[in-house]
Amino acid sequence: MLSPSRWRRHRSVRLGKQQAVNQSTTSDTLANQLIALQKAQDAQKEALETTIKQQAEQLDAAKAQQSEMAKQLDEVQQKVAAISGTDSKTWLLAQSDFLVKLAGRKLWSDQDVTTAAALLKSADASLADMNDPSLITARRAITEDIASLSAVSQVDFDGIILKVNQLANQVDNLRLADNNTDDSPMDSDDGELSASLSEWRVNLQKSWQNFMDSFITIRRRDETAVPLLAPNQDIYLRENIRAQLLAASQAVPRHQQETYKQALDNVSTWVRAYYDTDDAATKTFLNDIDQLSQQSIAMDVPETLQSQPILEKLMQTRVRNLMAQPAAAQPTAEQPAAAEPAPAPAQGE
Repeated sequence: MLSPSRWRRHRSVRLGKQQAVNQSTTSDTLANQLIALQKAQDAQKEALETTIKQQAEQLDAAKAQQSEMAKQLDEVQQKVAAISGTDSKTWLLAQSDFLVKLAGRKLWSDQDVTTAAALLKSADASLADMNDPSLITARRAITEDIASLSAVSQVDFDGIILKVNQLANQVDNLRLADNNTDDSPMDSDDGELSASLSEWRVNLQKSWQNFMDSFITIRRRDETAVPLLAPNQDIYLRENIRAQLLAASQAVPRHQQETYKQALDNVSTWVRAYYDTDDAATKTFLNDIDQLSQQSIAMDVPETLQSQPILEKLMQTRVRNLMAQPAAAQPTAEQPAAAEPAPAPAQGE
């Protein structure tokens, strides 16, 4: 049995060993954590270096692209300066070409002969300002185009539309036709019977004729039968006539000759079928419809303009080829400067 002093000494020794083991374990844990932190720092450092490297490469690429764009911009500026400095009249040629193309678009799309002729005159004025004898062929072609447009017969489209709209407003003034006809038989012989027995054959024939008249009646028709309208159907008829007149007026600016003609023919047919053609208002209405139906809304405009291909060729040879050439203004300016130091050795000799 251990004495109290030896027991305390033994206990302290055992506690010391346990503390040493715990400290060793803690030290190993801290060492492992430190190693893990170092590895994480190394990984983050490597990722950061990779990111910096990628950003540097992207920055270099952006600088190279910016330098290339600056070079291209400088070339364009030199070309524009060359055009402006060497041949400022080229812009007048481009303007004339644009005006001629615009005249063709107005002529064929809108069939606006007046505006097309005005644009051609403006194009000719631009060529005249250039004072270039080599453009006489183009100016002659423009003059011939203007003359061909002057020969085109003008159509008063606005007047036709106004007239059609006016007729649409007059539909309510038309009077429907009367359907009363002569109901009397074609042969109206005396049907009275004789009191004489000697005329029994005549009386028998008259009696038979009167009997048959109740089954078959022949009426005189001097004109074509007028179709009957149901009650209140005249409202729909008038609206249909207005709709056809509206279709005719809308076909005028679109130059749809067939649609325009068909709509007016429908109006004429319906008015003659259902309205009183002896009425003065109806006669005037039909007369106006017939005159409008004979009016042509199509214009015989030229299919081509002689000046267009000529100006297009001039644009190819003078403007676009000039834009395609590399800028030579700067090298020619630098060449005399490089040659200036050459005479210096001769002076020293």
